[in-house]
Amino acid sequence: MKILTKAFFAVVTLLLLLASCNNNQKSGLNGSESKVATNTIQNSENNMAKTIKLTRNEFLTKVANYEANPEKWEYLGDKPCIIDFYADWCGPCKMVAPILEELAAEYEGEIYIYKVDTEAEQQLAAEFGIRSIPSLLFCPMGEAPQMAQGALPKDAFKQAIEEVLLKKS
Repeated sequence: MKILTKAFFAVVTLLLLLASCNNNQKSGLNGSESKVATNTIQNSENNMAKTIKLTRNEFLTKVANYEANPEKWEYLGDKPCIIDFYADWCGPCKMVAPILEELAAEYEGEIYIYKVDTEAEQQLAAEFGIRSIPSLLFCPMGEAPQMAQGALPKDAFKQAIEEVLLKKS
């Protein structure tokens, strides 16, 4: 069973690496196309359970204050969380966004799903060494966080939520 789980995570990691966006690449969207894409994402968020957008200051108060505690990770939330480091221009990020909205509704009251715009929060992204997006930080209660990169399918997210965040396996 452990070998099968390790093999699954190895395959998922490989898929993540292949599907992730490089932060140094920008799409060919012009300003108006980018605004349309942003409005589409915002409109879909208005119709579904909400993921929670975080600024750097909110991250320090809701997730972890790594400035006050630089040598030790201490999660500040009362429920486990996923933090999606994304950008509006990133194709795989746009693929993951509706999945995260669905999961926010499915696991409402059990986990938080946060989103950090790496364009608006460049300092926070740099402090976490985000070089490829989407990057997802899974923060279980009382344990060190785990980072994954790339677009995950919904079933892989659900497995990670169940096994890593909620410890239901």
